[in-house]
Amino acid sequence: MRILSFVFVIFVFFTGCSNTWSGIKADSSNAAEWTKEKINDGATYVKEKTE
Repeated sequence: MRILSFVFVIFVFFTGCSNTWSGIKADSSNAAEWTKEKINDGATYVKEKTE
């Protein structure tokens, strides 16, 4: 019974880590896209003001 409980706890731990890693990757991707958009908006604004 102990071994079964241990295996279950390990399984839950690895599943949680997997979900966390997927969330980190998604958040990083979203942050990168947001940054690209803001930099592009800023560059467009500067270009319009200097022309």
